[in-house]
Amino acid sequence: MKRRIISMILVVLMVVSLLSGCGASKDDKVLKVGMECGYAPFNWTQKDASGGGVKIEGSSEYAGGYDVEIAKKIAEGLGKELVIVKTEWLGLVPALTSGKIDVIIAGMSPTAERLEQIDFSDIYYTSDLVMVVKRGGAYDGATSIQDFNGAKITAQLNTFHYTVIDQIEGVDKQTAMDDFPAMRVALESGIIDGYVSERPEGVSAEAANSNFKMVEFTDGFETSPEDTAIAVGVKKNSELTPKINEILKGISEEERIKLMDDAIKNQPAAE
Repeated sequence: MKRRIISMILVVLMVVSLLSGCGASKDDKVLKVGMECGYAPFNWTQKDASGGGVKIEGSSEYAGGYDVEIAKKIAEGLGKELVIVKTEWLGLVPALTSGKIDVIIAGMSPTAERLEQIDFSDIYYTSDLVMVVKRGGAYDGATSIQDFNGAKITAQLNTFHYTVIDQIEGVDKQTAMDDFPAMRVALESGIIDGYVSERPEGVSAEAANSNFKMVEFTDGFETSPEDTAIAVGVKKNSELTPKINEILKGISEEERIKLMDDAIKNQPAAE
């Protein structure tokens, strides 16, 4: 009887071990990438796989955009299957540190504040700050950020875009908003006069809505290099970091420009 019990226990332990091994093996073959899927042309949500869209985990929708194309290259270089995990902006860093996702590829800048919590790869895109306004409106012809004295201006919550608004003298700084679709709706309805963004999103906004105009400045915002740079977010001391950097080195500047141009061209009109 005792031998039979011992034998049963051994069998159970072997089964548990095999199941655990299968789970670990599966996880090892997957790269879970977190992004908003709402920041065109870096990332967006679409209804199908057209244009190279990737299925969003737990959803019938797909993700597309520049970040998705970069994610594809990184997953391929790592020999892993790409899984997109749609995550709110404020939830990206917690999702990474808790292990819900493996990396963040979401148009995120390696700011000093974020570097206290996570690490970043080498830069995979650099952009300038712009203002998105109503075409034909009071700020259509602006060339300096100081032209927005008295204007109702906002930016996305928990981004450096929102902090630079303070550089505008006399600005009517509005409450930060959760995402770019919300800011576009606010601009269209006249709740705000403009919002701070990066050039690719500004081009995207113009392409999506003929009532919008991207203002580029001759006298613009003061920023640091890490603010306008975009990199892959990884866990502290992650073994993925040097591997991702090696993959990014293999993507030429010409290819990066083409990927962004294609993303701007292919973004859904709804974005």
